[in-house]
Amino acid sequence: QVQLVESGGGLVQAGGSLRLSCAASGGTFSRSAMGWFRQAPGKEREFVAAIGWGGRNIDYADFVKGRFTISRDNAKSTVYLQMNGLKPEDTAVYYCAVVFRATMSSPWESTFGSWGQGTQVTVSS
Repeated sequence: QVQLVESGGGLVQAGGSLRLSCAASGGTFSRSAMGWFRQAPGKEREFVAAIGWGGRNIDYADFVKGRFTISRDNAKSTVYLQMNGLKPEDTAVYYCAVVFRATMSSPWESTFGSWGQGTQVTVSS
């Protein structure tokens, strides 16, 4: 099973940018779809973005389209989330995961049902 470590979070003003990284070890990262999720205080964890193992199949939640960009570097076993135009409602702990979906219309899910420690993103107004 792959181990994942997220980093890059922090405190930023509204309209600012952050770049999150997720370093993977073990498992078969280069053959795994990867995704980002987030969980705000008092809310359930929600899907943010996903990227196929080849980097060409990309999916975003509607609320981040046009602002966030997911990418990956298989040589470095790392997936990134570039976040621009941040809003206070983007404040959450961000997690990465190996993901899958049963069909093209199914929601993305964590393949192993486990999560790393996440990285805190706080956007001030």
